[in-house]
Amino acid sequence: MPPITVKRVYDPIEKNEGARVLVDRIWPRGITKEQLQADHWLRDVAPSNQLRKWFTHDPARWEEFKLRYTEELQSNPEPIRFLLELAQEKGLVLLFAAKDVQHNQAIVLKDYLLSVTNTPRADAQAVRSLRPAA
Repeated sequence: MPPITVKRVYDPIEKNEGARVLVDRIWPRGITKEQLQADHWLRDVAPSNQLRKWFTHDPARWEEFKLRYTEELQSNPEPIRFLLELAQEKGLVLLFAAKDVQHNQAIVLKDYLLSVTNTPRADAQAVRSLRPAA
């Protein structure tokens, strides 16, 4: 699978870096659509407003945030499936606006996406397995 990377929305854009997806619930300050050059904005994959407000990027809450956010991701398979398909096609850049590059939702999301693909099944099968039960 092509790489999945994380990047601040304020960082320079590189050629051929893959699909650029904003994974913040709120549009980043001071950035226009033209400047961001995101292929998609997936608000639904961002932490819930309640979780985002609770976390406030406090490193002391990081471990609990990761657990809570992972639970939210597990209960929302559609955007996960979409992101995995993008990653398989051309690579994926998860864009975030937070100043803290070590404690943010894009890091957790990347780890979650990689954990889903690092199963004994083939990548395509892992993506299909995310379909909700009928």
